[in-house]
Amino acid sequence: MQEQDDLITRAQAWLAEDPDPETAAELAALIEASADAEVAAELADRFSGTLQFGTAGLRGEIGAGPMRMNRSVVIRAAAGLAAYLKAQGHDGGLVVVGYDARYKSEDFARDTAAVMTGAGLRAAILPRPLPTPVLAYAIRHLGAVAGVEVTASHNPPRDNGYKVYLGDGSQIVSPADAEIAGHIARVTTLDSVDRPKDGWLQLDEEVLEAYLARTDAVLTPGSPRGVRTVYTAMHGVGKEVVLAAFARAGFPDPVLVAEQAEPDPAFPTVAFPNPEEPGAMDLAFAKAAEVDPDIVIANDPDADRCAVAVPDNGGWRMLRGDEVGALLAAHLVHKGAQGTFAESIVSSSLLGRIAEAAGLPYEETLTGFKWISRVEGLRYGYEEALGYCVDPEGVRDKDGITAALLVAELASELKEQGRTLTDLLDDLAMAHGLHATDQLSVRVSDLSVIASAMAALRAEPPTSLAGLRVVSAEDLAVGSAALPPTDGLRYYLDGDYKARVIVRPSGTEPKLKCYLEVVVPVTEASDLAPSRTRGQEVLDAIKKDLAAAAGI
Repeated sequence: MQEQDDLITRAQAWLAEDPDPETAAELAALIEASADAEVAAELADRFSGTLQFGTAGLRGEIGAGPMRMNRSVVIRAAAGLAAYLKAQGHDGGLVVVGYDARYKSEDFARDTAAVMTGAGLRAAILPRPLPTPVLAYAIRHLGAVAGVEVTASHNPPRDNGYKVYLGDGSQIVSPADAEIAGHIARVTTLDSVDRPKDGWLQLDEEVLEAYLARTDAVLTPGSPRGVRTVYTAMHGVGKEVVLAAFARAGFPDPVLVAEQAEPDPAFPTVAFPNPEEPGAMDLAFAKAAEVDPDIVIANDPDADRCAVAVPDNGGWRMLRGDEVGALLAAHLVHKGAQGTFAESIVSSSLLGRIAEAAGLPYEETLTGFKWISRVEGLRYGYEEALGYCVDPEGVRDKDGITAALLVAELASELKEQGRTLTDLLDDLAMAHGLHATDQLSVRVSDLSVIASAMAALRAEPPTSLAGLRVVSAEDLAVGSAALPPTDGLRYYLDGDYKARVIVRPSGTEPKLKCYLEVVVPVTEASDLAPSRTRGQEVLDAIKKDLAAAAGI
């Protein structure tokens, strides 16, 4: 009884401060009905802790209480960020705030601007819901000391998030996350956070125009621009910017998937607004069957990721992120790019082989563009989860719009030669071996399932997978000279396939993710089809054995 009384007291104290009428009404109703066991459990869950601020910022379901995304949590996060920036000597510095079209995004952006202004910093908000890459660009373009993007990227509709960048245009990494979290924890009450009603700058279209002018830099002057495209914005904010970028570049106007073209926080046509999820591309493929384009391009809702699909036996096939990553790398090499090529450890090793053949530096990093973007001398970086950084001097993060332009340029060049993206993938397989990749991804409702799977694999590492002996089992949590510690496991398998497996919890979703790669030697074109079949057979067998070893 004492515990229940304490819970109600804490909930009432939170309610008394809640600045949002919607979440306040929601919480009041929960308190009122808390005699019901299910309601009491829901209330207890919302007050079981505090949504933790980390290198991914904040991300969670919208709702009332400290374990949900809401204005109270965002105000505290903004106050902690402001205190951190001032402690770093940035008092009076500019903080740029962007936001997508999800529920509450604009409210969270305005709260952030108010807190920054009240703390003695200068704040500027992007003119309307815009892609995350525009915010990442604006930070450096405007000489800001930090940036905030309110987005949950491709998470489910009821989620929102809070992504923080520092003045170099890169997302935060440790120890900045822990220091910001420490400042957040020292925020006592919302009344202690000064939030003026005005005083920040509402940016105009200049910042978007500057970004669009920069997108031209990824293309070669005079290059072919004839590719025909079907495009889906996945109910997000990419459409207007993609159309403007394609028009500026001189490409034919992409044919839109009308049902998904406009921003809609309910994401009504997809179970999950992520091009990688089953069914998410069905409407795009239906439109492609109708208009017969050369390629299909999709962005995720905040347009920092880019998906590509190609014709395949009368239908359409989504390219894996690793395939697009290799295609863009080969295209950049062909264009004479100089500098370091980089990828995260979960991405295909093919990038390293392409860089080596071109005599270019190559680096592996931990998962996430917060690490890739910090590689010295970076020219190109990618991650298998559809993220590509093709213009690091403009946007030091993944950018689904400039990536789409570069894919369109490559497809246009190949089209003039009577070739396709698939033909270039075949060339890369012939030159470097067929790098077959796959993923075992398990979404959970209970995060303890992920912890149990990781614990099981650490307690009893597999000795073989798919009949291939595990020759190296590495716990990435220990760290190394090459990589900081991270919660992950990496296995290398014996045999000619150079098989590699990495297991890690997702940093942004309730998922356990396992990344698999095998490299099948290819000596002539006739080997390609059977090599693909064999590669998938080995990947499927690895998935089956790994799931058993992890208890998932």
